[in-house]
Amino acid sequence: MSHRNDVGSTPFDRMASHMDREDLDCPECGHEDEDGRWRVQTSGGRVRYTHVCPSCGAIRKRTYDLGGE
Repeated sequence: MSHRNDVGSTPFDRMASHMDREDLDCPECGHEDEDGRWRVQTSGGRVRYTHVCPSCGAIRKRTYDLGGE
């Protein structure tokens, strides 16, 4: 498992850093992606983190709604 500090200039960067450190084991094939990273995309009220397993190609997504009515 990768060991990185929670660093970044925004809350999105800090969350991605946390996920890079804690959540890189593929649930499909079990591959531990030690050098992997989660990609971050935002669209107004939603943030989506995506990770693609380099071993089997499985795509994992985590989506967070930032509030609203």
